[in-house]
Amino acid sequence: MNTDTGDELLCKVFDMGVYQEKIRPYGILPAHKNVAGIRDIILGERKAYVFLDKDFGDMHTLVKSCRRLDEEHACRLFRQVAQAVAHCHQAGIVLGDLKLRKFVFADEKRTQVRLESLEDCRVLEDPNDDSMSDTHGCPAYVSPEILSSSAPYSGKMADMWSLGVMLYTMLVGRYPFHDPDPATLFSKIRRGQCCLPEGLSPKAKCLLQSLLRKEPWERLTANELFAHPWFHQPPSSQEVALGEQEVSSAEQMVPSFDVEEDDDLFC
Repeated sequence: MNTDTGDELLCKVFDMGVYQEKIRPYGILPAHKNVAGIRDIILGERKAYVFLDKDFGDMHTLVKSCRRLDEEHACRLFRQVAQAVAHCHQAGIVLGDLKLRKFVFADEKRTQVRLESLEDCRVLEDPNDDSMSDTHGCPAYVSPEILSSSAPYSGKMADMWSLGVMLYTMLVGRYPFHDPDPATLFSKIRRGQCCLPEGLSPKAKCLLQSLLRKEPWERLTANELFAHPWFHQPPSSQEVALGEQEVSSAEQMVPSFDVEEDDDLFC
């Protein structure tokens, strides 16, 4: 708790040897309402204690409890997610391990979304070169190019794929690519073909297809995303709801991960 204001804060603890690198992005990124900022830092002998604003739950938990979100609700939240990503990309920061759990609510009503932290992001030394080679991330959100080649890939375009996975999960209630067997899961992702339920509006399907493209250069960039019609025309209340068969299977639901979701792709 902040003794001056009485506000509850979230504390992250880092070893002294790495904390400066962990907080470096905060000094580069201009303040933004959809990205958490550092409130205070306390340095100990061996540990650094970094304090950020308290949150009111994450988006993974919300989607799991609601099973799926209607398009109007999803649009309000996803717009804020995309604004955070676009802001980071513009400042030369690639987020890398993007997933629903990384986005939290800033208010009790769960209407204001922000990126929970920047500790796992990558700061680009050259703003014009976002080449990456590491394979850290959640398997359900990883892009095909990371799995298909050892060659460098575009970090920003990998982020856009992860945004597509997030939006699909919000609208459908399950990951676009899911299998309990990692080898089968990665095979599905490499093919890059997922089923779009009939209950989604044409604009939602179009946006998902524009993000979940196998070829990275064919995906929308973060700035291009906001020009898509899905953001500008609310879906009709007459839209056909997703059938129960789309979300009845336990295998199709957003799974609860403990340790596995945060494991590296390759051990």
